[in-house]
Amino acid sequence: QVQLVESGGGLVQPGGSLRLSCAASGSIFVIKTMGWYRQAPGKQRELVASITSGGDSTDYADSVKGRFTISRDNAKNTVYLQMNSLKPEDTAVYYCNAVRSGYMPWGQGTQVTVSS
Repeated sequence: QVQLVESGGGLVQPGGSLRLSCAASGSIFVIKTMGWYRQAPGKQRELVASITSGGDSTDYADSVKGRFTISRDNAKNTVYLQMNSLKPEDTAVYYCNAVRSGYMPWGQGTQVTVSS
């Protein structure tokens, strides 16, 4: 059984940084393109960053480009999201999952709140 576990969220001031982690076990995880999604209350879930299985290619939503960096460590079955220069509009629950195909059950996500 695959389980996605997100962690690393919290309360941070505007301009601050957080590093999120997404961990799972099993070989299925490491062969997938993975992404970070976020969903704010009353808003649709959006994909903000993705990374190919080998970590050779990344993509970002325009809203986070230049501020967020996605990476992965397949040996640790973990995907990371380094978030810098955080803005209040980044406030959301952040989830990880596959991109395009191979979706897994959603984890509980990790709350990121950007506020003074």
